[in-house]
Amino acid sequence: MYDAQEVLRRLAAFYGPREWYARNEPLKELIQTVLAQHTSDLNAERSFGLLWQDFGSWKAIGAAPVEAIAESIRTGGLAQQKAPRIKAILQEIHARRGDYSLGFLRDLPFGEALQWLTSLHGVGPKTARCVLLFALGFPCIPVDTHVHRVARRLGLIGPKTTADQAHGILEGMVAPQDAYRFHVYLIEHGRRICKAPRPRCPECPLNQGCPSSTAVAAEAATVYDHGR
Repeated sequence: MYDAQEVLRRLAAFYGPREWYARNEPLKELIQTVLAQHTSDLNAERSFGLLWQDFGSWKAIGAAPVEAIAESIRTGGLAQQKAPRIKAILQEIHARRGDYSLGFLRDLPFGEALQWLTSLHGVGPKTARCVLLFALGFPCIPVDTHVHRVARRLGLIGPKTTADQAHGILEGMVAPQDAYRFHVYLIEHGRRICKAPRPRCPECPLNQGCPSSTAVAAEAATVYDHGR
């Protein structure tokens, strides 16, 4: 079984270099991450574009009726759940800070920045880490469904480890400067090779040291023997 450093080394060789860049400004990253819940990133980007087209400012979105926000983001799915969450987040940020900027978070230690974001209603540890990693460059690892699945199959986390528990466990396995690459490699690997229903184990650069791949092969051999 490979440790996290060997996983990182092999995936880097397989997928090539991945360098951090600021994907969005922090508040846009936060709202777009909320929009991405239970849908694709593409749908979230489209929904955010429509939302901004309809309102044009954070102040206008925060002041808009929930029904109007929901109508604007309807194409992204779960609009009735996401609209009140977005409105509440914007109102709470403005009430606390007097503006709609989250840039101040970059001057806080990671733990304080994480605590501030997760204290917002409807912002969980994964959403907060997405903001801190992709917008502000903090060394953290958001655990989405791909990261969780790949890490579990590789034995980096236990079979009963939840996604929320996995954040801190995985962050402790890699150097801070490697957190971004580790995160994006696991996501890419989960999308391209280590798929949910049918992992493409023969093509996987981690095949030889993956306990799940061994289990799949052993199961196939058992089925074959029983069928003879």
